Amino acid sequence: MIGKLKNRHIQMIAIGGAIGTGLFYGSAKSIQLTGPSIVLAYLIGGFVMYVIMRALGELTVYAPNSGAFSHYAYQYVGNYLGFLSGWFAWFEYTIVCMLEVTVVAAFLDYWIPGVPHWLTIAVILGIFFFVNMLQAGLFGEFEFWFAGIKVVTIILMIAFSAYLIFFNDSTHVEAIANLKFSVSNNLFAKGLEGFLFSMVMVVFSFGGVQFLGIAAADAENPAKTVPAAVNGVIVRILIFYVGTLLAIVCLYPWDKLSTDISPFVDVFDKVGFHFAAQIMNIVVITAALSAFNSCLYAAARMIANLARHGSAPKYLANTDKQNVPKNAVITTSIIVALTVLLNYLVPEKAINYLIAITTTSIIITWTTILICHLGFRRKIAKENISYKLPLSPYSNIIALVMLASVVVIMLFMPEMQMAVYLMPVWIGIVTIMYFIAKFKDSRSIPTSR
Repeated sequence: MIGKLKNRHIQMIAIGGAIGTGLFYGSAKSIQLTGPSIVLAYLIGGFVMYVIMRALGELTVYAPNSGAFSHYAYQYVGNYLGFLSGWFAWFEYTIVCMLEVTVVAAFLDYWIPGVPHWLTIAVILGIFFFVNMLQAGLFGEFEFWFAGIKVVTIILMIAFSAYLIFFNDSTHVEAIANLKFSVSNNLFAKGLEGFLFSMVMVVFSFGGVQFLGIAAADAENPAKTVPAAVNGVIVRILIFYVGTLLAIVCLYPWDKLSTDISPFVDVFDKVGFHFAAQIMNIVVITAALSAFNSCLYAAARMIANLARHGSAPKYLANTDKQNVPKNAVITTSIIVALTVLLNYLVPEKAINYLIAITTTSIIITWTTILICHLGFRRKIAKENISYKLPLSPYSNIIALVMLASVVVIMLFMPEMQMAVYLMPVWIGIVTIMYFIAKFKDSRSIPTSR
């Protein structure tokens, strides 16, 4: 698959993964937790995102591999972490797929409230299964335009919001009043506790940035493409998140926003621009589908890489004439299809369950990336590295401490506790899988990757 994806493809895959449910659905929950200071929370979270992307960017420029951090864990840390990180990453991508498609069904309630979520999800899964059976270049082109629609509309949304805030007579006065009230009296509306709780949703929101590492293996020229993509994605994501959240806080009182629908749709509806709300609902659905598409792409390639290294059944490594890991796509799609059953059994709780599990999975994956990068720097310290993470290892350590703090914060949030308690259970299951694989065939976990 080397050489199929261009710089624009890789940027859009990373943006498509990072700007989805977290922004268009989770931001309402974030705003309710802390009020206008959510903008500050996203800026702080942006630091962790920056460290993760630069660390992964450094690794992929040096040695592009579609197994990404799983491959690097094997190479620079050890077999055990390599095995665990690969399965953790696959699990994360799969859970995010389930979450994104569930949120799409929730967004569609705005137009078709009577249709069961499980039925909508089944139709969507069928369509995107065929999309991911395409060759990498076609997938990249599809995702480029899919994510591109979202990006262009976000830019237009920010521009239109700026017009409403500063130039429209019917909304200007109230918008400025909302902004002044938020800054002077209501910045940290729920105190320090609410602000800390919001950091959990921030981590959840930025969870797809590591897709860059998966796509980099398909880049035409990783040494040139990856640094440009990393730097571009970091700036764009921060602008999109901060810009859109500022617009929401200004246009309508944040404490009156609904958490059942996208705040982007809700705010335009409540200020009287119903047509804009309709357009935004199209966009948020497109955004979630784009993130879902990126996740399915990444999950299939991650488990295919595990199979190539003997950490998963060998048939998953098989590719077709277009180098698409079709068996991996089929297997991952079958697992994701369990979303249909989940939404049939517990439709009211499905989204909250998936958000909690996704957040813990993201933290594990990000921690693995940072550890792999530290191991990489230790092993190749004397070599010339063309693209470096600034201030490493100190930036790694700060990011690791911040991620550990988020796990502690989650223990004080009733809706998140379950996922934290399940974390060691999942680690235990994968550990057992590791020793079974090692016992069955010592060659299934090579010492050199």
